Amino acid sequence: MARSTTTLEVRRTERLTPHMIRVVAGGEELSAFPDTPYTDRYVKLLFPRPGVPYPEPFDMSVIRAELPREQWPVMRTYTVRALDHAAGELTIDFVHHGDVGLAGPWAAAARPGDVLRLVGPGGAYAPDPEADWHLMVGDESALPAIGAACERVPAGAPVVAVLEVADVAEQQELRCPGALRVTWLHRRPDAPQQLLDAVRALEFPPGRVHAFVHGEAGFVRAVRRHLVDERGVAREMLSVSGYWRRGVDEDGWQAEKAAERAGAAR
Repeated sequence: MARSTTTLEVRRTERLTPHMIRVVAGGEELSAFPDTPYTDRYVKLLFPRPGVPYPEPFDMSVIRAELPREQWPVMRTYTVRALDHAAGELTIDFVHHGDVGLAGPWAAAARPGDVLRLVGPGGAYAPDPEADWHLMVGDESALPAIGAACERVPAGAPVVAVLEVADVAEQQELRCPGALRVTWLHRRPDAPQQLLDAVRALEFPPGRVHAFVHGEAGFVRAVRRHLVDERGVAREMLSVSGYWRRGVDEDGWQAEKAAERAGAAR
């Protein structure tokens, strides 16, 4: 990921569902933000720590060089839902659960003119136009990337989506030029494996599938294992990522992933 910082201003916000907030930002620096081909392109949002004076102009390289680590801005990872250079707008959707977390409460309180700083973008996935059909599996955290991916599939291409959200009020309309079939699942404490069970129950269309499986790390790992071991999906046709882990904040989850990578490298 490029490490340059982009500073934008909030233009408007929209409550898409009771727990999903859309923030649209813009500004002069957006013109230099890369329009990559990926639909899962992500950025690191930078949240200043209270009481810490940061250099102006804001520069993360200077901050890292001159301030102790505990004073660096807090980073949170989010998918770019849409980028429109012609309109000068970048859109990010935030899951909001009241006062829990950092980015969600910020989005709920955001007003036009508020500053939004970010680093990126990264990303590695876009729907393969040569695939015979597409499988997209995720929870609320993956909805922005899945929504962007649905808009990018070739016209008429079959798309099967299995999506878990809190309840019917959290369902979103997904625009798709392909032949989209969505199964919405409502989260149930007595059915922690319902996403996996729903994927297992699918009758796969014929041909080569390109699969996108993102969201909570537990179900992502289980669905990946099912697709590879039981369905015979080639690894190169899988985009799989645990965005978060139940009971752990992003700092803890990133530390866990770093430890897992270090262990695998030994």
